[in-house]
Amino acid sequence: MHEVDLLVIGGGINGAGIARDASGRGLRVLLCEQHDLAAHTSSASSKLIHGGLRYLEQREFGLVRKALGEREVVRRQGPYLVRPLRFVLPWEPHLRPRWLLRTGLWLYDHLGPRSPAFPASGALDLHQDPLGAQLSPSLRQAFSYADAQVDDARLVILNARDAAQRGAQVRVHSRCVDLRAEQGRWHVTLETADGQQQAVIARAVVNAAGPWAGGLLDRMQPRSAGPALRLVQGSHIVLRRAWPDDSACLLQQPDGRVVFLLPFAHDHLLVGTTDTDYRGDPARCSVLPSEVAYLCEAANRYLREPISAADVVWQFAGVRPLLADPDPRAAKLSRDYRLQLQVDPAPALHVLGGKLTIYRVLAEEALELLRPALSQMGAAWTATGEPLPGSDWGDAAQACSRLLALAPWLPADIARRWAEAYGSRSLALLEGAQSMADLGDAFGAGLHAREVAFLCEHEWARSAEDVLWRRSKLGLRLDTAQVARLQEWIDRR
Repeated sequence: MHEVDLLVIGGGINGAGIARDASGRGLRVLLCEQHDLAAHTSSASSKLIHGGLRYLEQREFGLVRKALGEREVVRRQGPYLVRPLRFVLPWEPHLRPRWLLRTGLWLYDHLGPRSPAFPASGALDLHQDPLGAQLSPSLRQAFSYADAQVDDARLVILNARDAAQRGAQVRVHSRCVDLRAEQGRWHVTLETADGQQQAVIARAVVNAAGPWAGGLLDRMQPRSAGPALRLVQGSHIVLRRAWPDDSACLLQQPDGRVVFLLPFAHDHLLVGTTDTDYRGDPARCSVLPSEVAYLCEAANRYLREPISAADVVWQFAGVRPLLADPDPRAAKLSRDYRLQLQVDPAPALHVLGGKLTIYRVLAEEALELLRPALSQMGAAWTATGEPLPGSDWGDAAQACSRLLALAPWLPADIARRWAEAYGSRSLALLEGAQSMADLGDAFGAGLHAREVAFLCEHEWARSAEDVLWRRSKLGLRLDTAQVARLQEWIDRR
C-alpha cells in the first residue's frame, strides 16, 4: 500500500500547479491523470495569460484584478514561455461607444500592477499602424493594450516537471477507479491503461479533474443540490496565414461576444473562441461545422482578405468547466472559480471553475484551505520562489542567442523553437552533440530522435500525438507518413 500526504486527481493546469506548490511545501504528492497531461481543457484554451478585458463588462472586477496581478507573476515564472503581446481593438461605433471602450481600458490599466512588459493602453490609427494592412480598409480607429501569450500545454507540463523535481510522483494514463474514506483517510485505487492497479492511501485529496470535477464531487460527497458546473465547449480554428508575430486582435461581434485573432506557431493564425453548452463525455468533444462558420464570419467582419472553412489547417475544441448559473447565455458565465472544502468523511478540496492565468494563486489558496488537514506543510512560496525549469536564460530571444552561441551548427529555426519550449533545458538536447547528425533520426520539421527521447523520458510523452500537439505544435508541419514513422519509433522504445 502506497501512502502519500496529498493525492491530486487531474493533470490539467490546476492539478499540475497544485502538485508543484504542494511539493515545494514538503508534502508527499502523487498526481494522477487519466489521459495525458493537458490532454483536454488545458491544451484547448486561447493560449493567453491575460486579465480578461471582456470580463469587465460582466462586472467581474475582482477576477480581473486577480488575473492582472498574476499576469506579471506568471511571466516572471516562465519568461521564455510567456510572451507579452500587443492587442488591437478596432472600434466600430454601432457595437460599443468609444467612451465605453476607453473607460474599460482605463480600468484595465489601473486594476493591476504596472510593469514595462505591459504598457498602458492607447489609441491607434489603423491606416498608419502596420497591422492595418491585415484589416479592412474601412477600419480607421482602434485601441491597443497589452497582455501575453503562452503555450498552455507546455505550461502544464513544466509545472508537472517542477513538481517531479521536488519529489512528486506524476502518473499519466492512470485513472482513479475507486475512492473511499476509511478512518479519516482516502483509500484509492489507480488503474493504468493496460489494467494494472495500485492502491494508494492519501491523507487528503484534491479534485482538480476539470470538466469531470462535478462528477467526482458527487462520488466523494453526495448531495441533493443542483450541478456545481456548467460545461461549455470552446472551439478554435488555425489557418496557415501570414500574421505579425507581435500583435493580436480582439474583435467585437454583433451578438455581444468577442473573438481573438492571434499569431500562432510563427506563420499561422489562431481564431477563437466559441461558447456552446456541452453535454456528453468531455474527452470526445469536437469542433462543430457551425462553430467554424461562426468564427470565419466573425473574422471576416474585420479582415482585408477573407477566410473560409477550406483555409482551416487545424481545429480544436475543449470543454470549459464553468460555475453553474441559470443565465442561458454561456458567454456570460463567470470564469472565476470556487474552492469547496470537504472535511468529512476525510479531507478533500474540490476545484470548480477557474482559468489558465490564475492557476498559481488558485493552487496557493487551495493548499491554505487544506492546511488544517496537512499542518506539516511549509509556507506559500510560488509567488516569489524559484521560477519554472529552464527560466535561468531569460526570455526566448535571450535563450535562443545562448543556444546559437553554444551550438552555431544548430539551424536558427530549431534554436528558436527549442528556446521557446525548453529555455535552458535545451542544454540536455545538446549534450555531447557536435553536429545535426548527433541528434539522431530526423522525423521532419526539425524534430529528431534525441528530442523525442527527451520528451518521453522527462515529459511523460507516450505517443506521436503527445509529442506533436501538446509538447510542440509540429503536427502542423508533419505529413501522415512522417507521423506514422514517429509513432513507430516511439513504439520501438
